[in-house]
Amino acid sequence: MNPWLNAVSQVEALEDLTLNADLVESMRERWSGLSGSQVGRINFYTPSFKHHETSEVSACGKNAFPAISITGGDCKLQCDHCKAKILEPMIPVRSPEELDRLVDKIVLDGGRGLLLSGGSDHQNVVHYEPYFPMVRKIKDRYPNLQIAMHTGIATPEFARGMEDAGVDVAMMDVIGAQDTINQVYHLRRSVDDFEAALEALVATSMKVVPHIVIGLHYGELLGEWNSLEIIQRHLPSALVLVVIMPQYASSSRPFVTPPTDEVGKFFMDARAALPETPVLLGCARPSGVHRSITDTYAVMAGLNGVAFPSDGMLALAKHLERDVFVTPSCCSMIVGEEVLSMGDESTTMPLDFVPAAPKRRTQLRDIPIVFSA
Repeated sequence: MNPWLNAVSQVEALEDLTLNADLVESMRERWSGLSGSQVGRINFYTPSFKHHETSEVSACGKNAFPAISITGGDCKLQCDHCKAKILEPMIPVRSPEELDRLVDKIVLDGGRGLLLSGGSDHQNVVHYEPYFPMVRKIKDRYPNLQIAMHTGIATPEFARGMEDAGVDVAMMDVIGAQDTINQVYHLRRSVDDFEAALEALVATSMKVVPHIVIGLHYGELLGEWNSLEIIQRHLPSALVLVVIMPQYASSSRPFVTPPTDEVGKFFMDARAALPETPVLLGCARPSGVHRSITDTYAVMAGLNGVAFPSDGMLALAKHLERDVFVTPSCCSMIVGEEVLSMGDESTTMPLDFVPAAPKRRTQLRDIPIVFSA
């Protein structure tokens, strides 16, 4: 038996999964030839944006890193994959002064950072400019508060405005297919515009974390590999991969769920393309069995982080002899709906044993976690 499939069979929570044996063997062969500073380490994150708990990982505080929308639930683009639903759970603010008051409350409640987001105009621009002076004041008042900003297409001037305001982490979606830009996003912008925006952001001192949405073209993988090539040309601090969630789409323009085999292949391609860059799996991905298989392929491909891991992932990573860490607190870098820690070793715990991963949920006390000194 393929040793990786044997590792899966040793994890009770995964024993009913049906994996593609040819894909697993291909991933194992490709993995054996990889080298790089980001190959072999994986961190499992427990975000605050949704309540999350499995038999292996418990949830962190819900208010540690809240997401804020400067447009409330409004977005002029109304992209077919989202319809502004991603904004609905965020805290709405409509003025810099309202943001200022909210931040004071967040800090008082023990918050360590926040995500600034909002709906785009018809050119895929989120108009943060009126907020830049207030963000600067907030950073001066709370220098340890981590601020992430999800931007649309940024110009060099806009990117410098973010940097001058004190934004710590800049995020954007990189789209590599013109048909997707036109049909899904309803935009009259080009792939080159997205590449130019990424180039502008990485020219600053901010951490830059682009996203690739797998299956963005109505569930079909179309421009993902071109997006990956764009990111190779403008190396960011990290790359986040998410998988399209069809339930957000309208019935008039439905999305199919991308096959897990195709998702797994792209995970492996992304890992091989960026051996020196952290590649992370964000929390946005289909639920149920699809999620469990997706997470399994993410661990096998050697992605460096998994948000909201399915049951059995920590055990599988240990069986595959990866360097496994757990970050149960919410800090340092937000990714869309989730908070991922990046580079903050003070909150990271090495996992020195293979945890039990039963099908039925147990308590966190069943997981042997060793704190670093």
